[in-house]
Amino acid sequence: MHVATPPAPCPPSTAHLALPFFEDAHRVLAEGLVPWAAAQEVDETDDRAACRDWVKRLGAGGWLRYCVPADHGGALPALDSRALVLLRETLAYHSPLADFAFAMQGLGSGAITLAGSQAQQAHYLRGVARGELIAAFALSEPDAGSDVGAMKTIATRANNIWTSGQNGSYSLTGTKTWISNGGIADFYCVFAKTEPAGGTRGISAFIVDANTPGLDDSRHIHVMAPHPLATLQFTDCIVPATALLGEENGGFKLAMRTLDIFRASVAAAALGMARRALAEAVHHARQRRMFGQTLADFQLTQAKIGEMAALVDSAALLTYRAAWLRDTGQARVTSEAAMAKMTATENAQRVIDMALQLHGGRGVELGSKVESLYRDIRSLRIYEGATEVQQLIIGKAALQE
Repeated sequence: MHVATPPAPCPPSTAHLALPFFEDAHRVLAEGLVPWAAAQEVDETDDRAACRDWVKRLGAGGWLRYCVPADHGGALPALDSRALVLLRETLAYHSPLADFAFAMQGLGSGAITLAGSQAQQAHYLRGVARGELIAAFALSEPDAGSDVGAMKTIATRANNIWTSGQNGSYSLTGTKTWISNGGIADFYCVFAKTEPAGGTRGISAFIVDANTPGLDDSRHIHVMAPHPLATLQFTDCIVPATALLGEENGGFKLAMRTLDIFRASVAAAALGMARRALAEAVHHARQRRMFGQTLADFQLTQAKIGEMAALVDSAALLTYRAAWLRDTGQARVTSEAAMAKMTATENAQRVIDMALQLHGGRGVELGSKVESLYRDIRSLRIYEGATEVQQLIIGKAALQE
């Protein structure tokens, strides 16, 4: 957390761990994570330096091991959505930037976990788990955000030495933007068109090391809640055929599979921020005196806090359900994950707004926790599928029942 930000007024509640969604392994995880997260002090004045610091701390603490499978240094046999949810919720409660650092390690390497060759997995995943390599996921473009099929970045076969299928190379040309960890990542999972007229069926994925000639990741993007973000420019960026991730023209499905794993965890990050806003509001209401009593004594305050608590719990249940469904191999996951992501992010925005309102003028002071949460939550309603996209997913699923 920023050095100027006061510590949390109380530890996050762990009562939800008693719910049947979780197993003993998840409870053990939380028991170690909650005190660890509370004890960290990171100066977040420089978001890029702070993100590097968080990655090192998360790696040293063993928490990044939950971003990769056990075969490559991970904590569990496979990526576990409930573990990701608990980690992101707890980290976001204390520091949204810590949550960001953790999440991008998982998202940036997730496609390698799902579709990487043995050589690719061995080369990258252990470094991710140890915090030695910083990962990034490069999908969005200036004119291709929600409409992935509109991407214009092209990957063409760069020479004719393709007799063995692995001896050639690809040339990448195009622009990616809004790329988290842009400028600090050691490698990028990049999605590009190998069949320009193929729409989503013509997209392939590649692993591109940050120092590859032809890649410029120096154009930083500054946003209202500072975190490492950049535009990537590819100019005849040559990568070997061995950099192809999964099957040629299978990139769109791979991107969606990767996002599906982490979508419920975005809901968890919003949930963590909402829980922190509620804790700040309760603490402030108990301490603030006016008209001879505390703010908490007013019925209107009690009603607002009651509404906030209900919004938090409803988001939590949808989030935990989505993670549980994925981990237990249920047939339907996409719609439930969309419900969790939409509800948690929208509810968190409302909870944080109400918390800020309860703080009055103090709520808009730079450096106050509710003020920073107000900025932090906004992007979660957009990235990894905007609320409107989640509504379409849910609506189509309902119509098909």
